[in-house]
Amino acid sequence: MKTDLPKKSVDGHRQRLRQKFLLSGLDGFLDYEIIELLLTLGTPRKDCKQPAKEAIGKFGGLVGTLNASSDELEQINGIGPSNSFGIKLFKSLAERYAKEKIDPKKLLNTPRMVYEFLREKIGNEKKEHFIVLFLDTKNNLIYNDVSIGTINASIVHPREVFVKALLHHATHVVLAHNHPTGDPSPSDEDIETTKRLIEAGKIIGITVADHIVVSTHDYRSLREMKSI
Repeated sequence: MKTDLPKKSVDGHRQRLRQKFLLSGLDGFLDYEIIELLLTLGTPRKDCKQPAKEAIGKFGGLVGTLNASSDELEQINGIGPSNSFGIKLFKSLAERYAKEKIDPKKLLNTPRMVYEFLREKIGNEKKEHFIVLFLDTKNNLIYNDVSIGTINASIVHPREVFVKALLHHATHVVLAHNHPTGDPSPSDEDIETTKRLIEAGKIIGITVADHIVVSTHDYRSLREMKSI
């Protein structure tokens, strides 16, 4: 079934989408409209609404569409190599921006606030990432540092954590890492590593306030669980 709209109608619709974005960003956009907007960048003179809706339906929403492989995306009629490249590039740029953007003096007062801050940074990662949040006396974020790898002694060394804490004049730190499996339940090794860092921090007067395990849709706080 032919879904192409007349060129004038398509151009007007695209212009309205782009003007809406320029005025208010992605606020108010439906999931399929975000994908549609991305598809317009690589698809001249064709209606992109239908393939955008099909992608959202097939992959279960915006996150699922962004996480789909290029081959999976290109199985949808109307999404070609240029489109799938644009979607994957957008996802990678968003992830890089989320990781590197530091909001000076961002208040991280509760495990939930820490999770909301970290979900975009590491919640969707397919590899395990360990992150240290360096905080001041009022729980404002001073700096964060990310390592890639499993949570074990070879990756998480007290020296690396606490030297940086001293350099940034942090009074305490919050540890966090993601579970790519989607299950945020801490492992025995997570708990033991945290306890080792807590003891090391006591020696130099820097508190390890918590360890948050992050997944795409949930988190666990070792402090709330009374595991530490």
